[in-house]
Amino acid sequence: MEEGKKDRWAWLKRKDHNYLLPFVIVVTLVVALWLLFFAHNSVLSWIKASVEEKAQKAEMARLQAEIDEMERETQALRNNPDSLETFARETYHFAAPGDEVYIVE
Repeated sequence: MEEGKKDRWAWLKRKDHNYLLPFVIVVTLVVALWLLFFAHNSVLSWIKASVEEKAQKAEMARLQAEIDEMERETQALRNNPDSLETFARETYHFAAPGDEVYIVE
């Protein structure tokens, strides 16, 4: 070092301050562990929220695809009366007057 400048950490190197460094390290570790695991907005709660957000976004995408498919089916049923009749017969087992109905058990 230069003659005019003192070592910034010289006070820590003195023998009468040897207790200070382990104390600072322990306190720092305790605070870091508390912030990581036990605080209200801990890192673990952030990770849990992130995982939940990704799951909800995937669920939203799945539901949106289902809505889009239902919209396409609805438009097809509205635009074509034959497809509406076919849908009603297959889904709700409707029969037109004069149709022969067979019940198979």
